[in-house]
Amino acid sequence: MLLVLALAVVSFANAQKGTYLVSGNMSFWSDKNSYQDGDSKVKNFNFSPKVGYQFKDNWTVGAEAGFSSSKNEHTYSENAMNNLESITKNYSVGAFVRYSKSLSQMFLLYADLGAGYKNSKETYTNYLSDPATFKNTFDGIYASFAPGLFLNIKNNFGLNFGIGGITYSNTKSDQNNEGNSNFYFNFGQSFNIGLSKNF
Repeated sequence: MLLVLALAVVSFANAQKGTYLVSGNMSFWSDKNSYQDGDSKVKNFNFSPKVGYQFKDNWTVGAEAGFSSSKNEHTYSENAMNNLESITKNYSVGAFVRYSKSLSQMFLLYADLGAGYKNSKETYTNYLSDPATFKNTFDGIYASFAPGLFLNIKNNFGLNFGIGGITYSNTKSDQNNEGNSNFYFNFGQSFNIGLSKNF
């Protein structure tokens, strides 16, 4: 963080009318836990690009997309036939509107409101003598609100810092028509960094 601040130059961080925004966040994390009877491994990847047009000072509207993949493995040391694996992949595409406000020559505060279509695919595998695999697919809608901070490094190219937000999704299973409604409130519970450029 200190290195980024040291590289930052004095150029006004302002979202100006008639410019185009290209932005994206990417994250990856993994977790491994060992228990008396086995191990548990989790891997998660997320990528969410955005493209927008600054139709008015401080206001941007555009398109957004998202992809995330999560893999969970449970390995039992005494009975490998009980090993479990689950993979979840999420896809989304929609529109967003952003309001931004300059705080100083280097910092800009913004908030994104987005909504669109969401698709989820879940695969569960139980490694028995004859592995059994179960699949389920969900389709539906989502809505999200996420504030953030933009650090202008040079010529409106810089870093996005996010601290979580609010997300709601409502989907239905393509297999059995069951509904799945989720509400996430994670202000201050997550942190991500992305890149952003205004042309």
